[in-house]
Amino acid sequence: MNKLKNGGRLTNGQVGVLLIIPGLAVFAAIILYPFVDAILMSFTNRSMLTPNYEWVQLDNYIKVFKDPYFVKTLITTLLFVLGSTILPFTLGLIWAIILNQGFRGAEFLRGVTLVNWIIPGTAIGFLWTWIFNGQYGILNSILEALGILETGIPWLGQTNTALLCVVIARTWQMLPWYMAFLLGGLQSVSLDQVEAAHIDGANNWQTFWKVILPGMKQTAILVFILGLIGNLQHFDLPWTMTQGGPARATTTLSIEVYTTAFKNWNMGKAATVGTIWAVLLACFSFVYLRKVNESD
Repeated sequence: MNKLKNGGRLTNGQVGVLLIIPGLAVFAAIILYPFVDAILMSFTNRSMLTPNYEWVQLDNYIKVFKDPYFVKTLITTLLFVLGSTILPFTLGLIWAIILNQGFRGAEFLRGVTLVNWIIPGTAIGFLWTWIFNGQYGILNSILEALGILETGIPWLGQTNTALLCVVIARTWQMLPWYMAFLLGGLQSVSLDQVEAAHIDGANNWQTFWKVILPGMKQTAILVFILGLIGNLQHFDLPWTMTQGGPARATTTLSIEVYTTAFKNWNMGKAATVGTIWAVLLACFSFVYLRKVNESD
């Protein structure tokens, strides 16, 4: 028991509550209040051009879902999220399998692979913007030198290639992250099970599908869902490379919220899109937490 100066007593549970109150206050001030305020704002026509606004009930949501540009934004977001998750996940798994063989130099390669993970997203965006530049980009220079292209292609200036370029850049950025976690999952598989499979006559491919992959299933699922969540809220790389263009070909929900709020000054609509975005994130987070509980 804990004594107070006035002689009163608090239970351990009450002391625990008192200890978490400061943290809850900070959480409410910097996270909960802005979140609730954004939800309330989504039911108004608030603009940064005027201090006056009115409640418009569900008008913002109706307009947003009827807006063909928003539907296109949702599709673009889906393509970006899936592409930027499936591609680095697959390549990361392959690279993790290679590094897990324990050959000489594997530790060095692992360290080299992790380098681009620590580079800021904005710097990576500028790097890949230079690589894909239509006039002096290194990609066009290589393709022209090999005789594959006669003239350079504006990779980031075409609607049919811009999103793919952003996905490739995001894949390069996140490959080490997937590799690190999936390598940990591979190394958690019992070697006794692997050896038993080989003794039973299974080849390497059968051992991977029947023993190793099921053994790291929970890790792989959690990593994949975390990747989906991270890509759904990602902003800096596509914004640095294309700012949502050309012709909204790379406009994701994060870019849509930013441009609506700080370029069009329509805070009500931006809050509406942001709320929809938050609901999608909450759904993925709910699935992730369920998988975490299942793994426990």
